[in-house]
Amino acid sequence: MKYHLIDNKLFIKNRKNFMAQMKPNSLAVFNSNDIYPISADSTMPFEQHRDLFYLSGVDQEESILVLFPGCPKEKYREILFLKETNDHIAVWEGEKLTKEKALETSGVKTVFWLQDLEKIFGELMTYADTVYVNTNEHYRAAVETETREDRFTKWWKAKYPAHSVAKSNPILQRLRSVKDPIEIDLIQKACDITNKGFRRVLGFVKPGVWEYEIEAEYIHEFIRNRSRKFAYTPIIASGNNANVLHYIENNQQCKDGDLILMDVGAEYANYASDMTRTIPVNGRFTERQKAVYNAVLNVKNEATKMLVPGAYWESYHVEVGKLMTSELLGLGLIDKADVQNENPDWPAYKKYFMHGTSHHMGLDTHDYGLLHEPMQAGNVFTVEPGIYIPEEGFGVRLEDDVVINQSGAPFNLMRDIPITVEEIEDLMNS
Repeated sequence: MKYHLIDNKLFIKNRKNFMAQMKPNSLAVFNSNDIYPISADSTMPFEQHRDLFYLSGVDQEESILVLFPGCPKEKYREILFLKETNDHIAVWEGEKLTKEKALETSGVKTVFWLQDLEKIFGELMTYADTVYVNTNEHYRAAVETETREDRFTKWWKAKYPAHSVAKSNPILQRLRSVKDPIEIDLIQKACDITNKGFRRVLGFVKPGVWEYEIEAEYIHEFIRNRSRKFAYTPIIASGNNANVLHYIENNQQCKDGDLILMDVGAEYANYASDMTRTIPVNGRFTERQKAVYNAVLNVKNEATKMLVPGAYWESYHVEVGKLMTSELLGLGLIDKADVQNENPDWPAYKKYFMHGTSHHMGLDTHDYGLLHEPMQAGNVFTVEPGIYIPEEGFGVRLEDDVVINQSGAPFNLMRDIPITVEEIEDLMNS
C-alpha cells in the first residue's frame, strides 16, 4: 500500500471493544470484499471491506477475521485466515501478507491459511451457540450484488443450521462512529492531502481550462502524497453544472465569469476526506456571486457551532434550515410570503438548498453512525450547506470536515484549506 503502516494498537483496541459487546458463547466472522470482474480478464481495483479493515488493518483480498472471545482454546479467540502467499504470487501480483507481517499489521497472533478454514471453523462451531453475521445496514445502502460475506453466511447456515444468528452491524455502527485519536490523525492526513490538491488547482484554473483537467490536477497531487485515489467520485462543476448535485461528467470547458463548484477529497489509508470549495474561473467573484458565497459561508460557520455532544441530527437540520431561510431572504431569493405559506415537509428554503447539511465521515465517505442517537465527542461530520440558483447559472457549496469535541465548537480538520473570498482571490491572483 502507499500509506505508512498504521499502529496496530488501533485494531487491537477496536477488536476488544467489539468483543466486549458480543453475547456469551458467540463468534463473529468478517470477510474481505471480492475483486469484482469487469469483463475478459479485467477487474475493478480492490477495495477492502471497511469493517474487516477497522478490526484488523488487513488490506488484501481473500481474508477472514474470526472473533470468539469466549472460546475455551485461548489461541482461537482471535484468528486471521489469509490467502497463502508463494513465489509465483509474489512475481505476478506482488507480495501478500506473511503470517509474521499479518501479526505486525493487526496484532492478531493466530494466523492460518485459508485452506485450513473449514476444519478450524468446524471445531469452533462445536463450542459456539451464536454466530454474528456482518450485514450492511447503513441508511444509504442499496446493495444488489451478492458479496463474499453473503456467500459465507449461506455456507455456514447450511452446514450448521442449529446455531443462532446475531448482527454485527449495530455494534459497528456505534463503535465506528466515534473515532480513535489514531483515526483522527489518518483523516487529518487525508484532509492535508486534499489541501495540497486545492492549492495546486487555485494556481492552475483560468478561463478556457476543462473540468477534467482540474480533476487531473487533483489526482496528480493526491497520488504524489501517498493517497491511492479520490475518496469518492469527484465533482468538478462549472457554471450551471453546479446545480446538478451529483454532476460527475467533468467534461465541460470553464468559461470566464463562471464559478466552479469542486466537491473532492483524497483518501488516505482507506480513510476519507470530503471537501467542497467554489471558486471563480477568472479569479474574481462578481458582487452577486460574492453575496451568495458569503451567505453560504455564514450558514456553514454557524451550523458548525451546533455540532456538540447531545445534539440530534434531525433537530440540527431544522435549525440549519432557519439559518438558510434568513440568508435567502437577505438575497431576495425568497420572500416572507414564501416562508409564511411554506409546506412544513418541504420548507421554502429547500427550493435553493435541497440536501442535508452534514453526514458522518471516516472509513466511508458516508460513514457509520446512528442518526436517531445524540451526537457525541469523537464523531466526525461534514458541514456542507449550499445555494443553487439555476436561473442565475451558478451554485455555491462549501464543505469542511470537523470533529465534535467534548465541549465547545468542533475542531475543523480543514482549517488550513482556504475558504474566504479574500483568500481565494489572493491565491488565484498571486
